[in-house]
Amino acid sequence: MACMLDPSIPKQSIVSDPTSIAITRTSNKDRITDLLVRAILILCALIAVATTIGIVASLLLESLRFFQKISIFDFLFGLEWSPQTALRADQVGASGAFGAIPLIVGTLLISAIAMAIATPLGLMSAVYLAEYASKRSRNFIKPLLELLAGIPTVVYGFFAALIVAPMLRNGGDQLGFEIASESALAAGLTMGVMIIPLVSSLSDDVINAVPQSLRDASYGLGATQAETIKQVILPAAIPGIAGSLLLATSRAIGETMIVVMAAGLAAKLTLNPLEAVTTVTVQIVTLLTGDQEFDSAKTLSAFALGLLLFLITLCLNVIALRIVDKYKEQYD
Repeated sequence: MACMLDPSIPKQSIVSDPTSIAITRTSNKDRITDLLVRAILILCALIAVATTIGIVASLLLESLRFFQKISIFDFLFGLEWSPQTALRADQVGASGAFGAIPLIVGTLLISAIAMAIATPLGLMSAVYLAEYASKRSRNFIKPLLELLAGIPTVVYGFFAALIVAPMLRNGGDQLGFEIASESALAAGLTMGVMIIPLVSSLSDDVINAVPQSLRDASYGLGATQAETIKQVILPAAIPGIAGSLLLATSRAIGETMIVVMAAGLAAKLTLNPLEAVTTVTVQIVTLLTGDQEFDSAKTLSAFALGLLLFLITLCLNVIALRIVDKYKEQYD
């Protein structure tokens, strides 16, 4: 206080403290940097949202144009898919040529075969990696397993067309079964191998998230490791595992290249996995390949199929995320 009242001390030295000025400048610079970073992050988020809105809007607008030409009832419940026979809008009536049921059945058939392969293999590999494998084995096996996820789908398509399909056909001939050169079984088996890493990785994370106290309590009651896994760990991890399976199902439904090369383009309404079928994604690619007129029902039907596929996968993803959120609320 005496120093402040001392008239011999210059007022400039009291007001213009170099340390205070440096702190103020640094604080202003940090504030500007924070505002700039926040603006960049908000811009990135808005771009993502705008892109999503643009995709959905384009699907909706073009689908509405299609439903002005074709009844939505005929599209959703028709049993025949043959858009090539209706090249002009005036040739298209309520003939059922744009019935999506064969495509939906083919999509679900191939996806069911894929999940029948990926679910047990992926889940059992996750249990082994989480509960039985040593740290050294885990560090060696898990990267090799997840390497499957990095293989392009077109490579899986080549594998299905050149190896899996001929092997199934030859095996069927020896056993007295007639298997088509392009079949839902060949596409489903290959797709199942492709999504094994997805099921395994997600299930492994879920199993590792189960509290160690549950394991210790089970061991304390005299249960073996196998009994603990069966009676404690898997029941506790079921919500997360179910979410991972639904996400894998969405991945299988949206696959295209494997189906094009292994299952064919025939839109047959059949549940026989030994016959050739097609899926929604394959037909979208087929309809939009080459020069197309975007005022015909044939081309516009691709957008209606895209909207239908979007709604199916959206429902699956919402269900999966809700299951996973419920799981996190229980153990986080």
